Amino acid sequence: MLPFVLMLLVAAGPTDRPCPAEVEVARDGATLSARLAGEAREIWVAGTIEGDFAAPRAVSLRGCEGATLRGSGTGTVLSLQGDDVLVENVAIERSGVRVSSEDGALKVSGKRAVVRRVAVRDALYGIALEQCSDCLLEDSRIEGRAQLEANQRGDGIKLWEAHGSTVRRNVVRAARDVVVWYSRNVVLEDNSIHDGRYGTHFMYAHDAKVTRNDMRDNTVGIFVMYSARLTAEHNVLAGARGPAGMGIGFKESDAITLRDNQLVANTVGVYLDNTPRDPSKPVVFERNLLALNGVAARMHGSERGASFHQNDFRDNERLLEVDGNGDALEVTFEENFWEPYAGYDLDHDGVGDVAFELKQPASELRASQPLLRYFHGTAALGLYDALAMALPYFGSRLVLTDPRPRMRPHAEVPR
Repeated sequence: MLPFVLMLLVAAGPTDRPCPAEVEVARDGATLSARLAGEAREIWVAGTIEGDFAAPRAVSLRGCEGATLRGSGTGTVLSLQGDDVLVENVAIERSGVRVSSEDGALKVSGKRAVVRRVAVRDALYGIALEQCSDCLLEDSRIEGRAQLEANQRGDGIKLWEAHGSTVRRNVVRAARDVVVWYSRNVVLEDNSIHDGRYGTHFMYAHDAKVTRNDMRDNTVGIFVMYSARLTAEHNVLAGARGPAGMGIGFKESDAITLRDNQLVANTVGVYLDNTPRDPSKPVVFERNLLALNGVAARMHGSERGASFHQNDFRDNERLLEVDGNGDALEVTFEENFWEPYAGYDLDHDGVGDVAFELKQPASELRASQPLLRYFHGTAALGLYDALAMALPYFGSRLVLTDPRPRMRPHAEVPR
């Protein structure tokens, strides 16, 4: 995964190419405004151009020789509306500061827009594709206002009613969120999103595909609400720490597939809240690595219709928490590797001959006294657990079972 990240850091953003000799190039704000107000389809820009710009029509805006649009600091720097818009090879900087108007670097509306090799600096919001179907954002770099608290920044990338759009090979740093709202058939692939609040937040975003993204050191890696048929494969979701930290979470979503992801070093690896809503539309976790998390999986209840198959649970402080002192006995677990498993494999088929059973002797105490979560990992609570395991007086409850636990992990923990 490291070469992938280095490739993004080098490749994302504009290139300092020379301007073609045969084209007229806008080098100041007055010239650019006049050309945007005219009828020319193709507009070239170069150097640093100051001002805020808008065009209610389709244009192809191409940059050369270090093209930079520097806003007035009072609004959105560039707004374009129309089908087949192209913005390529420019830097955009210095938006306004108003959250209410979402002052940002670039807003695009229309069909089949392409935004490519754009660098965003010193902007409250980054790039917004709104009512922008079949649009493409690629090879761009968005840097938020890192001096602000995460919840005071704007979204680095926003897709709103952007059906069929693709976001790929972008770098986002220190923005608030990447959001995909009210958008169907969106593809996010090969992006690097660090140091924000939500790596990506999906809401009413059906049939999304999330592949090979690197989301680290955000408050939440991915959160999915009220969405169906989302598939996430080969993503790294790591370093989501703090009280609200989680690698990936779901609320009232159906038909979800998570396969071959790494959920590493988060406060909570996976969170499920009423997911799936409909047990006939299952949620499937397959071949994922859940390692070094405070809690590998947390559930709002026993999520009937959820299944975990061939995942590796390694070096987590706790394997499972279920809100309300519940259990996960209606969740299907099969052929997972469990670090604490102490069974045997007499027939040498790689599968334990006895089921893995997780019992939580202190779960009732934690559930009745939520403040005890702050003492997780302490000697006092560890002693309680040890005594509860040793003495029948304390008792214990079965919270999950895997009838066919794997004896060896499927993958190694990244270090």
